[in-house]
Amino acid sequence: MSLHSDRLFPADNHTRQIARQLYQSVKSLPIISPHGHTDPGWFAGNQPFENPAALLVQPDHYVLRMLFSQGVSLESLGIRRKDGAAVEVDPRKVWRRFAEHFHLFRGTPSRLWLDHVFGEVFGLTGRLSAATADQYFDHIQSCLQQPEFLPRALFERFNIEVIATTESPLDDLRHHQTLQQSGWRGRVITAFRPDPVIDPEFEGFIDNLKQLGEITGIDIQGFDDYLQALRQRREYFKRFGATSTDHGHPTANTQDLSLQDKRELFLTVLSGAATADQAETFRGQMLTEMALMSVEDGLVMQLHPGCYRNHNQALFENFGRDKGADIPLQTEYVQALRPLLNKVGTDPGFNMIVFTLDETSYSRELAPLAGHYPALKVGPAWWFHDSPEGMRRFREQITETAGFYNTVGFNDDTRAFLSIPARHDVARRMDCAFLAQLVAEHRIDQDEAMELAYDLSYRLAKEAYKL
Repeated sequence: MSLHSDRLFPADNHTRQIARQLYQSVKSLPIISPHGHTDPGWFAGNQPFENPAALLVQPDHYVLRMLFSQGVSLESLGIRRKDGAAVEVDPRKVWRRFAEHFHLFRGTPSRLWLDHVFGEVFGLTGRLSAATADQYFDHIQSCLQQPEFLPRALFERFNIEVIATTESPLDDLRHHQTLQQSGWRGRVITAFRPDPVIDPEFEGFIDNLKQLGEITGIDIQGFDDYLQALRQRREYFKRFGATSTDHGHPTANTQDLSLQDKRELFLTVLSGAATADQAETFRGQMLTEMALMSVEDGLVMQLHPGCYRNHNQALFENFGRDKGADIPLQTEYVQALRPLLNKVGTDPGFNMIVFTLDETSYSRELAPLAGHYPALKVGPAWWFHDSPEGMRRFREQITETAGFYNTVGFNDDTRAFLSIPARHDVARRMDCAFLAQLVAEHRIDQDEAMELAYDLSYRLAKEAYKL
């Protein structure tokens, strides 16, 4: 694909010139990728990626949701069913189906990312379509067999300084162990995602607690045993580079219950008899407990609330999680975070990054909160809003109250490894465009904009995540 050098810059020529200058100063900076979902096994094994469909279509829930919305079945895309029923197994046919529907992505961030991958990573020209599907497939497949397209080589080519994967407390982190022993200099670290063992409504929760006890050698009979097991797993994750935790709760609710109430609630949860309200209270209390542990061990706490995950029940039952059926929810933060922030919001040992899928909370709630509590920062435009327009809205609504330095730069939060440079490039272009507008309006000077461009592209993420 031919990518225009001025893409995403302002149409006004004077402002565009400023944006160009700012972008030139940051476009080649190393990538800090502090939160994502790439598979550490890719880097540990360093084997060729299987085929274009398995790499670029099947793991990408942005792609899956768009195709599904237009009547393309997941079976026809080769997505495995839980019941083992037949699905398409020919990757070329999956790729052709994707190519036939590529027009659906016009105007979306997925199109920006994919065009960047096709053009910059694989050197393809011409647009993907039904007519070019086989040409694309054969070219990409040929590239994937070459040493320069192995995972570690791409990591280095992409100029990634550090990438954090995200694992469950039940993960043995064997791939991270392999990486530590490999001698490879690429920095791939883990992040601690405890949802499977702190959310009573997570599938298999009771069995997960049993497994947590087995892994840690702790007989989890009460709340104190449970906290001890979680502390042990956090320390284990730190041995493999973890600097952060991540929490994907449906709300931002936090609690500060008495010790007796916490112990009684845990026993109810452990019995499997917790109601929906009790489950929500327990999740809220566990966010506060995780915050207190962060004060102890220094892990940065991330909160990603506000999503109704697996909204399509039949899809979830047939195919499992993360197949494109997650929907944003209205989310309240002021009352919800108050118990936690009253506990540790001014503690110099605590650092918390809060994200949202509810853009109405930017200027009303999150910016004022981050503009007051020293421990709190606002995470970048996330998931459904990881787009040019979403990034612009984020800067416009957050900056006037929280400024730039109560935000944390950009993170790509993706499973799609090859799109990481594209996503960071979009973020850098959009931040430079926003800063150029401030310069053109004489609200900041150009030297300040240059410094901000560097901070937003590199320094803030590195410092916020203690990298």
